[in-house]
Amino acid sequence: MKIISQRLRELREGVRLSQHKLGELIGVTQTSINRYETDKADPPPETLIWYADYFDVSLDYITGRTDKPQGKLYKYQPKFRDNSEMKSFVDMCFDPKSPMNDRLKQTLLEMLSESGGAK
Repeated sequence: MKIISQRLRELREGVRLSQHKLGELIGVTQTSINRYETDKADPPPETLIWYADYFDVSLDYITGRTDKPQGKLYKYQPKFRDNSEMKSFVDMCFDPKSPMNDRLKQTLLEMLSESGGAK
């Protein structure tokens, strides 16, 4: 893929490594590096992983799925299956005799509701 070859070259040139030196680091020939960078050969998966680790970028970046070197980030927001179970837990966390109990409990339940955890 053209984007992979471009990204591999950009990463190497960005740290001013020669193809020969990079090949020594990876354990392949300079010719192999040249073929990867000119889109004449596809690097094996383990080589792509090596690039990602060495240059501290994601495989999503190398393969062109994103232009952000840190990768395509997904917002993880799990949904609670049983709201009553979570509400029971919240009830248990606060001392009913405390003057702040109702306010703290309501705030926590609102936060859960905003994240999709309680309704």
